[in-house]
Amino acid sequence: MNSFHNAHGDNQFKPNATVAAVIAYKHKFLLVEEMENNKRVYNQPAGHIEAGENIIDAAKREVLEETGLALDPQYLNGIYYFYREDIDLYFMRFCFVIELDESLQGTPQDSEILSTHWLTIEEIKNKHEQLRSPMVLDCINDYLSNKKKQHKIPLSSLKSNI
Repeated sequence: MNSFHNAHGDNQFKPNATVAAVIAYKHKFLLVEEMENNKRVYNQPAGHIEAGENIIDAAKREVLEETGLALDPQYLNGIYYFYREDIDLYFMRFCFVIELDESLQGTPQDSEILSTHWLTIEEIKNKHEQLRSPMVLDCINDYLSNKKKQHKIPLSSLKSNI
């Protein structure tokens, strides 16, 4: 029996808090290629929120580390709650949107990133077996749907005391 007592209850649930960015230019999306369990996978620039870091700053940092591009999120795409059964982990993903006026290419700073790729939605769908999680395509599909509806969640919706 665990002798640790948490003031908020022994069974308080804490999903992994992550950020991601849908980076779009015309009809292409910037994905990162990385290794996970000895398999090449594709993902949006994404990662965990660090202690003492607000959510928007976490997104900026992850984009810079994984793409080498210093970009600012423009609005929130959505918040995703996802359970990954293969690793028995729950994730809470805050996905942001960055729309570009030109195709930029940076050099990833994170040694775990093999390369970056500008891909169309069809190219991404064709790689569905290589996507790090279903959230990759979910985020892009939601972006495309929201864009049609001209629906944007302003960054001011996210409040932080950090």
